[in-house]
Amino acid sequence: MKRLSCVVIALALLACFVQAQDRIEQWKGKTVMVFTPHPDDDVFGCGGTLSLLAKNGNKIIVVVYTNDNKGSFDLEMTSERLARIRKAEQEAAMEVIGIPKANIIWMGYDDGELEYAEPKALAGQATKLIRQYRPDVVFSVDPGEWYERWHKSDHRMGGFNTADAIRAAEFHLYYPEHLLVDGLKPYRVPLMMFYYAASEANYWVDISSVVDQKINAITKHVSQFEPSINKYRPDWDPKDLAKLVEYLKGRATKKDGKVVEGFRRATGFNPQ
Repeated sequence: MKRLSCVVIALALLACFVQAQDRIEQWKGKTVMVFTPHPDDDVFGCGGTLSLLAKNGNKIIVVVYTNDNKGSFDLEMTSERLARIRKAEQEAAMEVIGIPKANIIWMGYDDGELEYAEPKALAGQATKLIRQYRPDVVFSVDPGEWYERWHKSDHRMGGFNTADAIRAAEFHLYYPEHLLVDGLKPYRVPLMMFYYAASEANYWVDISSVVDQKINAITKHVSQFEPSINKYRPDWDPKDLAKLVEYLKGRATKKDGKVVEGFRRATGFNPQ
């Protein structure tokens, strides 16, 4: 009986060790892909986790579906100018996170119009990127979350399209030209992490050590916030910046006394 108890304890310790090793935020040397509807959703949804992964030397590829060229109340702003501003802000934010601008891929769709893109072509673009980079994990907006489903069309489409592309990437008969022309073999994504998954989150990452870094990255998106969203200015008034930082700190999700990011973790399209 004593020997059996020792075996049970050993197995339990082994299970704990394996579980700890499987914590994504502890990964090193992996390839991570992030699909984001707009420049800023990635840092809002998983910026802290990406900071941890970047610190550990993982390769992170960020795919931005739209150029975010519509969201301004400034009557003197043009779509072309706003797209340039948002691109520069995204690059600055990712630099804070630890991701070089060379690792940002822009699909270039107009803001608010992703659902009007040709569906097969859109899914094909994402499928090709997945087959090309062969990531160990894909981060994406959760297409099933209620707010994303009904109120944010680019979020909704980006989430569904990414999920569709993950499925298509597994089978060579979807987009066979990827193999026949480009030499890209089918690829099964082993892990999906869906952010903005408040109601169905099943995986929490402690970002307490990098929350200030995440907030700093968010503040690089100057044009997304007042007063710049109403009358564009490229920098912050110190008082406005302090107010935003205080707001973001208060808005941070907390669990067990720690600042966290929540995800719906899934493998093979089944929650784990």
